[in-house]
Amino acid sequence: MIPGARGCTPQSCAFRDHFAELKKLGVQDVFGLSTQGTEYQREAAERLHLPFAILSDEDLKLTRAMNLPTFEAGGTLLKRFTLVIKDGVIEKVFYPVFPPDRNAGDVIDWLKRNPA
Repeated sequence: MIPGARGCTPQSCAFRDHFAELKKLGVQDVFGLSTQGTEYQREAAERLHLPFAILSDEDLKLTRAMNLPTFEAGGTLLKRFTLVIKDGVIEKVFYPVFPPDRNAGDVIDWLKRNPA
């Protein structure tokens, strides 16, 4: 119901639905990231049956340090993006993400074209 935030659930659910394939492609970890609180994120992960955690950056430390894309809607929220990180180095940024329910597939396609 937050203007500008549509798509976070479809994006998260797509990563849930493609989780096994991501693992087969060598993905070590998948995380969601949000500026909302830990309890809210824990509830969302449980409700959506996500096989990965949604991390909270409620204090915006990571968001500001990395200059992540945000928007304002009753507080600072993250825009949809995906980072592919290997050995602490960002290898690929997917931004903007549209449509959000296809983002996991886009990541899988990229991983197949760029094997480890």
